[in-house]
Amino acid sequence: MIRASSSGVSLARGLSRPVSLPLLRSKRRQKLCSTPEASPRGTSSAVFPLSGDVYPNGLYYVTMNIGNPAKPYYLDVDTGSDLTWLQCDAPCQSCSKVPHPLYRPTKQKLVPCSDPICSALCQCHTAQCDYVVQYKDQGSSRGVLVSDAFTFRLTNSSTVRPTLTFGCGYDQQFSNPNAPASTDGVLGLGGGKVSIMSQLKDQGVTRNVVGHCLGRNGGGILFFGDDLVPYSKVTWAPLSLRHKNYSPGSASLYFGGKSLGVKQMDVVFDSASTYTYFTSQAYQALVSAVKSDIGDKLKVASDDPSLPLCWKGQKPFKSISDVRKYFKSVVLSFVNGKKSMLEIPPDNYLVVTEYGNACLGILNGSEVKLKDFSVIGDITLQDLLVVYDNENRQIGWIKTACDRLPKSRSPLL
Repeated sequence: MIRASSSGVSLARGLSRPVSLPLLRSKRRQKLCSTPEASPRGTSSAVFPLSGDVYPNGLYYVTMNIGNPAKPYYLDVDTGSDLTWLQCDAPCQSCSKVPHPLYRPTKQKLVPCSDPICSALCQCHTAQCDYVVQYKDQGSSRGVLVSDAFTFRLTNSSTVRPTLTFGCGYDQQFSNPNAPASTDGVLGLGGGKVSIMSQLKDQGVTRNVVGHCLGRNGGGILFFGDDLVPYSKVTWAPLSLRHKNYSPGSASLYFGGKSLGVKQMDVVFDSASTYTYFTSQAYQALVSAVKSDIGDKLKVASDDPSLPLCWKGQKPFKSISDVRKYFKSVVLSFVNGKKSMLEIPPDNYLVVTEYGNACLGILNGSEVKLKDFSVIGDITLQDLLVVYDNENRQIGWIKTACDRLPKSRSPLL
């Protein structure tokens, strides 16, 4: 998770988020359990509308109804981490001002040390199961695991209320703790044992497949299960065994159809990162190519604090359509897939800011201590249907208009 407001980059309106990929699965850095066994038959899927955007909000979130009676909470959609958590009154030691009243646990909701999920986290010191999750920007959440009902409607028209385990966060440490939070917590959608997806599979509710479509103009959808996935239309790449997170492996980097000389670029997809972050070598190669290609057609806007590199025209830009003609596509060609390529058009790496400038939404990962891999964030994932298929150990994507997708039982494409 990389949020721009805490990345060390000067950004307007707290625009970006940190790279979610947790540094600590637990205090002892224990590895989470592997993917569960094959899914039971008779499962269905669920589709949820998303809110938010890349600019100016800097995040996409979903409303989850939790508890009995069910209460709504906004959760940041995070494919880069496993643990779902809410800021909660347990009582709260350090919490932000959140959109809804803090979740209040009861003793009956506490997860005991004997629970397999607690064993996966290896955090039992007393009768309760403690957790710590720390993110790449040094933000963190500390709390205790609890179990409660999640209520949602499946595509087979039934309503389910599975009891799921998540974190009750009573101590959050982020760069600006006094700023109001846009969400009540994080929805962890990784492949580990504590992930919501793994739990839903274990209970026979859905298969361990999750996906999203982030609208370029805001909104979009999130889905659990694979009933509506158009498998034959999707570009697939096998998940890399080198990463715990969702990674299609290494790729070669191209700009405008020409190789930039970067051929072993490890890539991770992370829906909780507002921007895309390249390793230092790839970033420098890209910036050099973009600047050379633009020449004197645009001028650098050094007075725009939104992002590190911005350009201005003769008059302020109003939208991406005003500026895309000056830029070419970036392409990632993955080694592991059969001709698996991810084309990143200007619309998926540029932001037109409130100052009327076009800013590069691909940032230098070394500034947020990313050295060994690059992160594909929301700006690049816009108007792509992305599927994280833990059943078949693959990740896929297909270009589509996310604001036109169905919100319920219809096929996604």
